[in-house]
Amino acid sequence: MSEDVLIDKRDDGVALITLNRPDSLNAMGGRLMPMLAEYLQDCSADRRVRAVVLTGAGRAFCAGGDVKGMASGRDSITGGGGDSSPASAFAHGVEQLRASQRSTSYVLHTMPKPTIAMVNGHAVGAGLSLALACDIRIASDRAKLGTVFRNVGFSGDFGGSYFLQKLVGIGKARELYLTGEILLADAALAIGMVNRVVEHDRLLEETMELATRLASGPTLAYARMKENLSRGETCDLLTLLDQEALNMSLSATTSDHQEAARAFVEKRQPSFKGS
Repeated sequence: MSEDVLIDKRDDGVALITLNRPDSLNAMGGRLMPMLAEYLQDCSADRRVRAVVLTGAGRAFCAGGDVKGMASGRDSITGGGGDSSPASAFAHGVEQLRASQRSTSYVLHTMPKPTIAMVNGHAVGAGLSLALACDIRIASDRAKLGTVFRNVGFSGDFGGSYFLQKLVGIGKARELYLTGEILLADAALAIGMVNRVVEHDRLLEETMELATRLASGPTLAYARMKENLSRGETCDLLTLLDQEALNMSLSATTSDHQEAARAFVEKRQPSFKGS
């Protein structure tokens, strides 16, 4: 039996995580979400991993929730599995979903190293939310992206309603949620949903080129950058200025900063070690 998620930790510091249920367009059934959470936690803690790329096997990035599984009773958002009452089953389901969101979307967004979504095909529903949680999205020119929750009577999960508003603005985000419109890659690029669109046959090459460049950068400074940016999403300016002062001072103590200063004086490119 094939694994629902694959991971390849490369020698250049990039970890490539592949959602691997191609027959279901990598829908979030089976062991996909627990395995994704496990690998993300591992990558976050592993100092040898300095950048993470998330993609899907086959012709889709991720089709979101396993609607067929829900219809058949195999997968249920509202819980189940032997709880003593409908109320306790519902409460259990809510807690399970919250935990899954925290261990995937939240980790992708806050992990102290760069994360890239390599959107190779359809990224819809919660699959789109996972892509939006990453720092950078590179899309194939064959990619299609949409919230589509309204098509199955859902309100949305895995942070999409938070991330999408930040990227495309409140009005456009509401339109995309309420209509469920699916955008082609170029249209997604035009509104800022993705950072870059490339020819499908060059998607892996160009994504890994960027990931390798990020993995060779000042990893600890990236961690502080992401902390600043995450704090800046919700706090006031004075709070952020205090946070920046702390992280700037911490960055100044790293070996990477000292190497960069020497390289500047010596007029050469710095060699960052992530320390």
